[in-house]
Amino acid sequence: MIRLNLGRSTRSVCLGLACLSLALNLLLAIFCLSVLQTPCVLPTSSSSSIPRTNTQHRQSISHSSSSSDVSSSHKLPTILQNEERHKLNANTNKGKDSVSDAAKRKKKLIGAEKLKVKGPSKLEALFEHPLYNVPHPELQDDDWLLRVKKNGKDTGSEGEEREDVIDSDSQWQSASEEEGYDKVSWTSDVETHPPWLRFHLGISRWELYNRKDPNLAQLTHYLATQRVLGAVQKTGGTQLKLLLSFPNYGQALLKPMKQSRDAETDENLFYFSDFERHNAEIAAFHLDRLLGFNRIPPVVGRLINVTSEIREITTDHRLSRTFFTSPVGNVCFHGQCEYYCSTEHPLCGRPHALEVSLAAMLPDLTLAPRRSWRSPWRRSYSRTKQAQWEKDPAYCDTVKQTPPYNHGTRLVDLIDMTILDFLMSNMDRHHYEVFEKFGNETFLLHLDNGRAFGRHSRDEPSILVPLKQCCRIRRSTLLRLRLLSLPGFRLSDVMRESLSQDPLAAVAPLLSEPHLSALDRRLATVLQVVQTCQDQHKDVIYNDLDGHDQQPD
Repeated sequence: MIRLNLGRSTRSVCLGLACLSLALNLLLAIFCLSVLQTPCVLPTSSSSSIPRTNTQHRQSISHSSSSSDVSSSHKLPTILQNEERHKLNANTNKGKDSVSDAAKRKKKLIGAEKLKVKGPSKLEALFEHPLYNVPHPELQDDDWLLRVKKNGKDTGSEGEEREDVIDSDSQWQSASEEEGYDKVSWTSDVETHPPWLRFHLGISRWELYNRKDPNLAQLTHYLATQRVLGAVQKTGGTQLKLLLSFPNYGQALLKPMKQSRDAETDENLFYFSDFERHNAEIAAFHLDRLLGFNRIPPVVGRLINVTSEIREITTDHRLSRTFFTSPVGNVCFHGQCEYYCSTEHPLCGRPHALEVSLAAMLPDLTLAPRRSWRSPWRRSYSRTKQAQWEKDPAYCDTVKQTPPYNHGTRLVDLIDMTILDFLMSNMDRHHYEVFEKFGNETFLLHLDNGRAFGRHSRDEPSILVPLKQCCRIRRSTLLRLRLLSLPGFRLSDVMRESLSQDPLAAVAPLLSEPHLSALDRRLATVLQVVQTCQDQHKDVIYNDLDGHDQQPD
């Protein structure tokens, strides 16, 4: 009887201990789950406001760094704490951020904030290289395109008043507010001049602008932000372009966006029927600067409101009659021109904003006349006929004996332009211009580059025919090309960095990666052609660095 009672009491104690142990384990499990899950749950208030793109960005970062997370799992609590602290600060400052977001986006679009470049700047290192800082002879009075006349009349050798001299200060003073123009009082002091006038007065015999001139940045910012006072269609050319006027009497040439940056020209389309691209004009300016030529007027990208900045202010009735609203509510127009000016090829905002390129205008022809030269390697612009240079391998021998290519630097100037065109695949170089004042001793203007960067998957070897036939190149140009082929100064890298400074880079890269890769491929082709020339000929290099023995690092 006693044993039976002891057995029952023992079982009761064991059962109680088991229940107690189970309860304790259950409480411990609940506590652990709550501790582990708390840091991983996103706050409800902030999760709904995270854009989809940010979520995808975090997922891509998490995926790419998964291997490093495994090896450093002991740092996970600290990382989670920091992330929670950032989220708390983000929620605290949410009101302030919402107010400043729009302003930040606007600053990015006008170029007030440049895209940050990770690591050392290849672009800065390139422009600090001795090849981009070769000293030039001091410019004389006759080496400037325009000059400010300070005292009396500036006369030439025969006593005639010079046409390239801007007259006295009184001609620059205006108190007129007619049609929205600003009051101006420009004097001989450069500080009173608007950026476009400083650009005009800075044009010399050897280049359109000095890369180190601080006015270059002011000019591009001016083009990207200045209020538009008027817009009319510019005459000439095969495709639509507009002439914009600004309140301080400045002007800019507008070319609109016609297709996406990634669109590649149809391989069956002839070069003379290709679209002109706004991003090609922008990229051509940057490439020309990277090659050290400085022969393309500054170009910048901008978002234009086609309603308030074109339609409502234009006095061009031919242009205003072509505006319409598309079925989806976008404001469109097409203008009047030879190619692609019809309702089948509209230029449309979204619903009002349209990407464009704006190029600084050169001085008026009455002040600085220009002469147009037909390129010796001009294409036939025929679907069936070939030009003479396409049929005669010794064509350059004839060119070398023909003025102005038989003396001076005109031939190597043309070769520079050929290299530029090949790198950006521009087949539409039928003419070029020079300033009349400087005669044959000056540079060539690299104007009208809208048909460049059409194809990245295919190179056009015929563009390089002048270099192949003449086997002549400037030493400075060749050394800079070799420099840009080195990994530390790779052309595609410095081009990407340079283009990131344009306002439209905040919308999307100005050139796609395939186009940037094509630059490196084509650069290698140019260097190979030069090497072939050097293997076959002796007098290939035109030495323009006499006394400056610069070599790429």
